[in-house]
Amino acid sequence: MAVQSWIGLLVVLLVVPWVGASVSEEDVLVLNVDSFDETIKAHPFILVEFYAPWCGHCKKLTPEYAKAATELKSHDPPIVLAKVDVNDEKNKPLASKYGITGFPTLKIFKKGGSIISDYKGPREAAGIVAHLKQLVGPPSSEITSAEQAEEIVKKSQLTVVGVFKSLDDKEYSDFVSVADELRGDYQFVHTLDTSFVPDKGVALVAPAVRLYKRFDEGFNDAEDLSLEGLKKFLEEKSVPLVTEMNKDPASHSFLLKFFNAVATKAYLLLDLKADTADSYRTTYAEMAKTYQSKGIRFLIADSTENDNAVKFFGIKDSGLPALVVQAKDDNEKYVANNIKASDMSAWLEDFQDGKLEAYLKSDEIPEKNDEPVKVVVRKSFNQMVLDSGKNVLVEFYAPWCGHCKKLIPTLNALAVEFKDDDDVVIAKMDATTNDVPQGLFNVKGFPTLYLHTATGENIRYEGNRSQSDLSEFIKKHRSSVPKSAGSADEVVDAKDEL
Repeated sequence: MAVQSWIGLLVVLLVVPWVGASVSEEDVLVLNVDSFDETIKAHPFILVEFYAPWCGHCKKLTPEYAKAATELKSHDPPIVLAKVDVNDEKNKPLASKYGITGFPTLKIFKKGGSIISDYKGPREAAGIVAHLKQLVGPPSSEITSAEQAEEIVKKSQLTVVGVFKSLDDKEYSDFVSVADELRGDYQFVHTLDTSFVPDKGVALVAPAVRLYKRFDEGFNDAEDLSLEGLKKFLEEKSVPLVTEMNKDPASHSFLLKFFNAVATKAYLLLDLKADTADSYRTTYAEMAKTYQSKGIRFLIADSTENDNAVKFFGIKDSGLPALVVQAKDDNEKYVANNIKASDMSAWLEDFQDGKLEAYLKSDEIPEKNDEPVKVVVRKSFNQMVLDSGKNVLVEFYAPWCGHCKKLIPTLNALAVEFKDDDDVVIAKMDATTNDVPQGLFNVKGFPTLYLHTATGENIRYEGNRSQSDLSEFIKKHRSSVPKSAGSADEVVDAKDEL
């Protein structure tokens, strides 16, 4: 799915090396498949981390999660933090039940599990504590003065103010329902007195809902006050016209909204300290206004501070400034290198009109490929994997990934084990410099291993990374193309038609 690839990109862009630390986790509940349901039902509010012991991001989260659990255990009402190892074979049904496809995944269970939502907050202790405290108690608080309302709006990036004739009205009921679902992303307040609402030169008549935001035009008024109408309004209006990729923690929620949105996305990558940066910013902002109604989201990133983004799209330093668009429907990428500010609008119009050729990020095919583990690049992926008619175990890796480096000798030994088996290939692809075929492989972390069988199945490997376990996995799932299936050329043609 396109959304999953964008979340994977966010992980790449924001990745921070993990440094091991000793920490007490005595205040974190450890769950398993036997205790899970009973524990969820016993607590009105509980945050659960679904993790794998080998996951670097999980290890980085461990001390912060433990500190937060200790601080929150005395909160009134209690806020419980728990974790479950879904890499454990016994607990894997929980991963399937709750749609866990990457680690760590954090989910909030409320009212005995009747309400389940994704945790979208910070991953450091103080941020976790502050975010969870916001999620308990009444979903919306009543404002009692204009001064109080002004103070709330000043402190929050996104404040949703509801004005109602009566707290018995359906509009208020829908407002509270939306607030309960989305209060992790917004500050919700309400009043029966329109004079308390900060004046923006546009009078409000109850019932009404106004979103205050510390960017762009500053506020928006909802037209549809139904439950679904309010959620759509907040989704569309709570992201800046141009989201900026930077290290400011306050930007994290906007980045998550940007990447979670199911939309065509545009990236402008350039040196924001250059003399010409202002002209690019101005033109890009105007483009965002023009194309907002056409469903395109816009992001700008300083290429000198976001080298991972530049590398992710396969752009060379000599190709900057660069404008990149990734289409919502097919996830194809389109890249304009060395683009001038004055040419950006016309180039985006050509994209809209279907006049551009999609860009494929790929390393060059190696001249020699005689090591036990075969090197695959995007240009050779169809030939060596998808259309090979063989069982190919592919490791999608990143050169900087410590777990990937640790796996090298194991994969080499595995390749030697199968060297005389013509139907089995052990291969690897650098997923930071080559596009992963979309819709076929879900790569959100490194290393990710898949077995592409001779009959075209893609089976993800999630077991222990020992040679014996990997070997057993291949032997269990390998297949062969029946002789009656036709020639290799015919098999390729059939795939091409699909």
